[in-house]
Amino acid sequence: MPPTYEIAPAPGASFFTHVQVPVAGTAPASVQKKALPKLFQPIKIRGVEFQNRLQVSPMVMMSATADGAMTPFNSAMLGAKFIHGPGLTFTEGTLISPESRSTPHDLGLWSDAHIAGFRSVVDLAHSQGQKLGVQLGHCGRKSSQTPLWHAAHELIPPARGGWTDDFVAPSALAYDPGHGEAGAVPHALTVPEIKEVVRTWAAAARRAVAAGVDVVEVHAAHGFLLHSFMSPVANARTDEYGGSFENRVRLLLEVVDAIRAVIPEAMPLFVRVSATDWLEKVLPEEMSWTIEDTVRLAKLLSDHGVDVLDVSSGGMDHRQKIEVVSAAYQAHFSEAVKKAVGDRLFVTAVGGIRDGHIAEDVLEKGQADAAMVGTASLKNPAFVLEFAEQLGVEVKPPHQVDWVLYGRGSMWRWKD
Repeated sequence: MPPTYEIAPAPGASFFTHVQVPVAGTAPASVQKKALPKLFQPIKIRGVEFQNRLQVSPMVMMSATADGAMTPFNSAMLGAKFIHGPGLTFTEGTLISPESRSTPHDLGLWSDAHIAGFRSVVDLAHSQGQKLGVQLGHCGRKSSQTPLWHAAHELIPPARGGWTDDFVAPSALAYDPGHGEAGAVPHALTVPEIKEVVRTWAAAARRAVAAGVDVVEVHAAHGFLLHSFMSPVANARTDEYGGSFENRVRLLLEVVDAIRAVIPEAMPLFVRVSATDWLEKVLPEEMSWTIEDTVRLAKLLSDHGVDVLDVSSGGMDHRQKIEVVSAAYQAHFSEAVKKAVGDRLFVTAVGGIRDGHIAEDVLEKGQADAAMVGTASLKNPAFVLEFAEQLGVEVKPPHQVDWVLYGRGSMWRWKD
């Protein structure tokens, strides 16, 4: 028999689930009137409001189907995190074409057939009052590899189902000349091919909008295609896409413009960058991408409709020497950007943010406006509740978790 008591289903959901009011991750109004840690203060970016400043970073699970479709594993990994209330959760890195994948099981949005899988996860997130973003990327010359956890991590040649003959990059320079077969040397994109890449990025963004995502991020970091155009380490071109700083960042700006044109005006647009190639000390005589370049780029991106710069680092060259000297070891990069752009851009910090004290310290110092969390969310999908507890602030868990953690009837605490 159906229940005879009144229940409140989530509005607009295609399935039954309890409405979450207030949404998980929210501090109650009585707490918000007091001194609230910056990490749990709401933030609005364009037309989207986020209940706190914790974000789940895009990661790589390499667990999609062979044709790039989302699987129950993907949805389970995401759902376990966003039901607990981070302000924003990103899907894993999502590729714009089959040849742009890092591994044969990367997630994709190069086909309309992929929309339904994304839509199902977006609907689940929205039914819980949570926000979901997608990071769109192209791995360029770092494609066609076995999953990273395989003992024999290596490039996959065409004879074994790989696509090393479809590698593309700004120039015919291999990521690691001493690794793998000669076929790993990428094809230098022609100008017409570059224009097609831009159109492919925009098409993937349109599919993300059709799937209902709240945020789109462009992956321009970690040695992937856009980063390889930006860095003189990988870009030896002499045309309008090479040489000067303005030419090397041209492709990223074209991609940003193309995506901004196809997503809603109210939708935030993020860009992830590598603040440095980490080669200044290793190859001091060679030009590479540096934090000074990133600061210069940030100002340009704000003029092209980007709302958030997601500041990471590295990945361009196998000779890099990353300096992990403390927790939040990349926050000084986001800080340099934030000081330069002020309120023109929101800035996020990522890397080594393992607990609430570290995240709050980054925000309090003005090093970033929000904190991206990766590893900590894998260790504990309920990290939002853990970070809040560490900072001595109470935030709303999901109803189904609230009454178990805090005792029967405890949800009445939130009716204020």
